[in-house]
Amino acid sequence: MNWAEAGFKIFGTHVLWTDLVGNIAALSTVLLAIRRSMWTWPVQFTGSVLLFIASINAHITGNALKQALFAGLAVYGWWAWRRGTQDGKKLAVRPARPRERLTLIGLMVLGTAAVGVLFFVTGLSWGAHEPLPKGAFLVAADAYIFVGSALATWAQGRALVDFWIVWVAVDLVGVPLAFSSGLVVSGYVYGIFFVLVLVGFVKWLREYRSAPLGEMAVAR
Repeated sequence: MNWAEAGFKIFGTHVLWTDLVGNIAALSTVLLAIRRSMWTWPVQFTGSVLLFIASINAHITGNALKQALFAGLAVYGWWAWRRGTQDGKKLAVRPARPRERLTLIGLMVLGTAAVGVLFFVTGLSWGAHEPLPKGAFLVAADAYIFVGSALATWAQGRALVDFWIVWVAVDLVGVPLAFSSGLVVSGYVYGIFFVLVLVGFVKWLREYRSAPLGEMAVAR
């Protein structure tokens, strides 16, 4: 057994260290994002790499591609936040402008449709192997979570308060989907994400509203 397959047994189930540590890193990313810490991005990158390895070992190609995308977005987020905190400045957050919100909604709809077709045709989504109409629903949900997660991470890199709202929209599908599919652990993880996301949204919105006028001007 190589290091990528190393793990331990719990209730008769083999748990990969890459999967466990990767998910812990993912949860830590949210906690760090709430505090607007630059460590958000290195931790997210590390978690994405570990979950990519775990997904490859489990032959879950679609999830592996998602983790590769998240790793790339983590590099972008680190670069964007570094620019926003030059000269010792605190990262300025702001709500999205109307055009940015329309762009996010449009990309969510069109992206879900395009990725859904890709996942179905290539069989990258596990739902593509289920009979219709259940299979089509699962593929659509998988594509929605994929696209929504990518958009949320991109908006986070731009320090938009709205990125928390996108995560709420993703979790509203991810939590019931995980439980209905029998993925109880994943369902609970999504549930924890959901609570943390709500906390993060309230905190960022309060910080934006309480920021000095100069910082708010920069944020805009």
